[in-house]
Amino acid sequence: MVPKLINWKNPLLLLLGIGVSNLGAWIYLIALNLIVLDMTESPLAVSVLYILIPVATLCTNFWSGSFIDRLNKRNLMIFLDLIRALSIFLLPFLDSLMLIYIWVFVINIASSIFEPTAMVYMTKLIPKTDRQRFNAFRNFINSSGFILGPSVAGFLFMVGSPYFAIQLNAFALCISAIIIFLLPNLELRGETVITEKVSIRVIRNDWREILSFGKLNMHITLVYILFSGITVFMTALDSLEVAFATKVLSLSESAYGFLVSIAGIGIIFGSLTNVLFASRLKTNILIGFGAIFTPVGYLIFAFSQSFLWASFGFFTLTFALSFGNIGFLTFYQNNVPVNIMGRFSSVLGILEAVFIILFTALIGIFAELYDIRFIYIIGSFAFLVLGFIMNAVVLDKTKKDYYYQENNLEKESEPI
Repeated sequence: MVPKLINWKNPLLLLLGIGVSNLGAWIYLIALNLIVLDMTESPLAVSVLYILIPVATLCTNFWSGSFIDRLNKRNLMIFLDLIRALSIFLLPFLDSLMLIYIWVFVINIASSIFEPTAMVYMTKLIPKTDRQRFNAFRNFINSSGFILGPSVAGFLFMVGSPYFAIQLNAFALCISAIIIFLLPNLELRGETVITEKVSIRVIRNDWREILSFGKLNMHITLVYILFSGITVFMTALDSLEVAFATKVLSLSESAYGFLVSIAGIGIIFGSLTNVLFASRLKTNILIGFGAIFTPVGYLIFAFSQSFLWASFGFFTLTFALSFGNIGFLTFYQNNVPVNIMGRFSSVLGILEAVFIILFTALIGIFAELYDIRFIYIIGSFAFLVLGFIMNAVVLDKTKKDYYYQENNLEKESEPI
């Protein structure tokens, strides 16, 4: 039976914008990884690309949440898409590794502001009773990028170059900006906008408000921090992914692209399962399942000796990750008030960024000094330990009220 959908005119537009942007992002990521690896022959140099993401977050999250919660979310998203499009278009004209790092850092700053802005907008647009299903569809759209991105990138490498593939992402971001422009301006539909001028004093008071909310809602904060830990481990391990696949498993670039496509199939299966059974799957079960079996997938990949086992590991980790992501996003949207959501994710995002920098740098350095497979295995086992801790927290029966939609902290918005 096909699930009954809400009025999906605007949500479908939003999903389309996400899909176009995500497809371009995968092409950009794969091309940039291969360009840097080809220039340097160093997994550490590729790891720096991943470190630049949290560094950009550190440089923006101290103040960005205060602006996000006070500005027009739709207009801010359009502006950031256009800024990123222009910056990415100019990236291929740089011939120095250091200049590439600096330019990617600027792009990451815009992206670090865009993500929490988009989250607030989605939460306002989608009624709480439909968020879990919407998040499943969103995961499905993202998985299309997993599959189509490497395939399109491989085709573009044949007819053009990785630099041309990167510029295609600039075009995708322009299309995304146009699609977002067609979405409703929620602040003009009766939504509250904070008009107070942002200053150092305002930012300091915002931090106090968020820290106070975190202390009063320790379970929400703990779940957020632990799930951020999942992101930390995944980012650190993924920074070795290209080097592991090409140098340890001796896969060609096209084989690696196909491996990523298999990972996308895992997300598709996980997302469709959530779409069909959204009403029966509790968010804590989703989070717990993802927290355990995502690192299991990494362990299978770490011990693999062939393309077949590597594919099985990729499929397992992405299938499980789709459950974890959908459960966590729904939990987050239903329990954090929308009027502080931008600031909440920005403040706690700083902690996540610090650990991403530390873990990614350490794993990159150790991969230079020791065997890549050994480091990957150790990291995957540590990731699994975090998964067991996450399960103990989300399956605590005394906290079950946090995982029922009717007990969220915000007022339910009207369907769009």
